[in-house]
Amino acid sequence: ADEHAHAAAAVSTDPAWTPAFLSAEQDRTVTAIAEAIIPATDTPGATAALVNRYVDALLEDADQHERDEFVRGLQWMDRRSRKLFGQTFVDATPEQQNALLTILSSRDNHEDADQIGREFFEDMKAKTIVGYYTSEVGIRDELKDGGPLFFPGLTTCTHVEHGAQPPVAPARASGKGKKG
Repeated sequence: ADEHAHAAAAVSTDPAWTPAFLSAEQDRTVTAIAEAIIPATDTPGATAALVNRYVDALLEDADQHERDEFVRGLQWMDRRSRKLFGQTFVDATPEQQNALLTILSSRDNHEDADQIGREFFEDMKAKTIVGYYTSEVGIRDELKDGGPLFFPGLTTCTHVEHGAQPPVAPARASGKGKKG
């Protein structure tokens, strides 16, 4: 939970933001996948919630194995999209993107060739949901309907550089007024 709180606090709203870990092309793919998971409807979607920036912040702090697995999943998505549609995931139509994600999320899909994609998509769904519901947009959307916060027990990031207040030392008892 700490890495999620840290990543949520580290999301920049700066219009000049660039990814710290992902390449520009990988960031576009993450954005497209996240938006397919939580699309804009009558409420803002994953793009408006800056989920791609949340994912980038998570990966920036992740260990090398997690980073490698995530990049492997992104590469797999583009290879599979090229095989099915003749273009990368980002360049595929929304209908094609949804078709690929439907294949990956199908409980009936036990194809060994899709295992990397299924695992990646499960990871991306989890990151997207947490990123959305810990964003200002996601929290505002939840509160608008009077619903409970998705993660009511989530603590905020404790890093001072992300706006947390430095810890205050507890006051010491002076010993005055005590009977002994």
